[in-house]
Amino acid sequence: MATARRPVKTKIKPPRKHISDASMDETWSKLQENIREIHNHNASSLSFEENHRFAYNMVLYKQGSMLYNGVRKLVADNVDHLAKSDIIPVFPTGGNDDPTQQSQAGELLLKALRRVWDDHIGNMSKLRDILKYMDRVYTKANQVPEIYDAGLEIFLQHIICAPIRDHVVSAILGLIQIERDGYVINRSSVKECVDVFLQLNVDNDDKTVYKRDLEPAVLQASEIFYSAEGQRLLESCDAPEYLQRVEARFKSEQERAHHYLSSQTATSLRNILENHLLTPNLSKVINMSNSGLDIMIDLDKLEDLNRLYRLFLMVPKGLPTLTGSLKHSIVQRGKEINQASTNSESVQDDAGAEQNDDDGPLQSKMKSKPRVLGAGVQTLSLALKWVQDVLDLKDKFDQIWKRAFGSNHDIETALNKAFEDFINLHQKAPEFISLFIDENLKKGLKGKTDIEVDNILDKTITVFRFISEKDAFERYYKNHLAKRLLLGRSVSDDAERGMLAKLKVECGFQFTQKLEGMFHDIKLSTDTMQAYRKHLENTSAPDIEIAVTVMTSTFWPMSHSSASCTLPECLIRSCKSFEQFYLNRHSGRRLTWQLSLGNADVRVQFKARKHDLNVSTFALVLLLLFEDLSDDEFLTYDELKSATSLPDVDLQRHLQSLACAKFKILKKHPPGRDVNPSDSFSFNNDFTCAMQKIKISTVSAKVETIEERKETRDRIEEERHHQTEACIVRIMKDRKHMTHNDLVNEVTRQLSTRFQPNPQNIKKRIEGLIDREYLERCEDRKSYNYLA
Repeated sequence: MATARRPVKTKIKPPRKHISDASMDETWSKLQENIREIHNHNASSLSFEENHRFAYNMVLYKQGSMLYNGVRKLVADNVDHLAKSDIIPVFPTGGNDDPTQQSQAGELLLKALRRVWDDHIGNMSKLRDILKYMDRVYTKANQVPEIYDAGLEIFLQHIICAPIRDHVVSAILGLIQIERDGYVINRSSVKECVDVFLQLNVDNDDKTVYKRDLEPAVLQASEIFYSAEGQRLLESCDAPEYLQRVEARFKSEQERAHHYLSSQTATSLRNILENHLLTPNLSKVINMSNSGLDIMIDLDKLEDLNRLYRLFLMVPKGLPTLTGSLKHSIVQRGKEINQASTNSESVQDDAGAEQNDDDGPLQSKMKSKPRVLGAGVQTLSLALKWVQDVLDLKDKFDQIWKRAFGSNHDIETALNKAFEDFINLHQKAPEFISLFIDENLKKGLKGKTDIEVDNILDKTITVFRFISEKDAFERYYKNHLAKRLLLGRSVSDDAERGMLAKLKVECGFQFTQKLEGMFHDIKLSTDTMQAYRKHLENTSAPDIEIAVTVMTSTFWPMSHSSASCTLPECLIRSCKSFEQFYLNRHSGRRLTWQLSLGNADVRVQFKARKHDLNVSTFALVLLLLFEDLSDDEFLTYDELKSATSLPDVDLQRHLQSLACAKFKILKKHPPGRDVNPSDSFSFNNDFTCAMQKIKISTVSAKVETIEERKETRDRIEEERHHQTEACIVRIMKDRKHMTHNDLVNEVTRQLSTRFQPNPQNIKKRIEGLIDREYLERCEDRKSYNYLA
């Protein structure tokens, strides 16, 4: 018989330990006593393990609330105690105007706050260590801040509040103001206090106490200060000093934000400076009398100009204000240059525009015969001075642009526009620029090397870019180039071709095509003369040797050389000899002699000695009329005119050069400066001169007279009409159909490289082309069709 056994249940349990409320009170009593010791800086005598165990047990046995709230109260009490003992007693007292004592009082308060903060942070760090278990368990379960963060909240609530906060902010503002007034402060005390504000967040938000309380106060005080500062500086400083003070303020505020405020405040402070010291005062500073932009430019104050540029670049309106003022300054200076030239020319025009067409330097021409040269040389001098003044002004502003304005592109554009504006206000700019180039490309310019001449021409091209009437310049340049080539007065062919290359780069091949044709004619003429001399070796040569330049009529300016002259038989034979040779080589061509462009070397026997004279062809014809006359015989003006068939203007000019200039080869009866139809002339056999070779220069007008300029202008306008019509036809042939506005805009764009066409003139040319059936107007009356 089996017996069943029932299993015996055994369970081993740990003994239940009962913790009474009295025990927890005792634990908390010991812990809070130790926390007070920590607040009293006696933590070195305490046991970390013991205090950690106290806190651990209280949390473990559900007394976390007692622990958490009790610690908060202890911390709050300690903070209140520190405020009463360390901070409130050092509140600054009012009524002290001494900046040094104000600074010291403010520093004491800020240092006291920092001491309290350092003490509090040290205590909270120790409490955080012994309350780690509470932070890990209780605070997370109950969603309350950890003890360290709670300590920051307590500091914010008990210290950073009125009246402490207000006194601290006032102290910081006071120290900033003292430093702005030029005194030295202890920056570290402000920095340490600002750091406290930066570490305290408001209501667990991202905004710090610095952002909430201090920065707005600093910015408001700065706004008030710099609003008054701007007015004060305007009233007490000239422009350079104002700019120096403003720049110093920008630098000091940047350093202030960097050293003891926050970098996040730097931008706001900069905006305040810009809004009160720069933006409202831009025009006032730049236009200050006796010290503004114009005076800085006149005195070459590059450092001040650079400072002005840097400051103005900080604000949106700065650069436009600067460029506008620069443009106005240049235009005004340019107008003064134009006015000086125009006023002097008006005086010279009244006196006459005649001068000696000499190839020597300007200085020697002015010394040779003031009465004969007179107004003409001075007028040429004015033309050269105008260009040189423009070049000097351009050099001056180029240097300012590079050294003071940082080669700013917007400023460069404004400078170029200003030069373009005032240069094109001068009606004679194309002629003056061509004269300037002509003078620098001639032989005999003393004191200038080839490199110097080339540099001057480079600068002249810069001025040439600004003129809008490039076709007018082309006409003047062609006339001056023709004289240089025909009279052999160029510095060198390389210099001439170098100038053509510069013009081709600026205006294209079409602009220089005819000018290059003139050089080609000179080269062909040299080859032709070599062949002609070889031809003469096999035939009977004429009595007078001639050198001929054959010019293509479409390349050379011929309008000013239309004067005719009756040649003596000896010259006619020489001309016929060359004509026969040339026409035998080139059938189908026609030669027309341009005698006014020629010159001759003739040996003349006077009583004392022989002299070799270089004269114009017309002057040679006149001299040959006196060859067979005795010393006491003379020819009247009418007889000379009848024998030569020269027009009165040319006859008077050449008689004046022979009888009234420095070298008096002829005698005028009665003596005088001007040649009149009632005068008579005889050969001056008593003429003496130390030089063997003498150049008898023709009295001529180098700068155009009013009548000549009107004639030139009429020809230019006529050419523009043809160019405009050709451009219209070319465009319409390509497009077939265009609206009126589009056609006018395209014609303007294409012709702008030579001149600025007037829309009204374009409209007239379109009407003319419609009448001649090149174009037809569409039914809408606003567009055109091309008629093939």
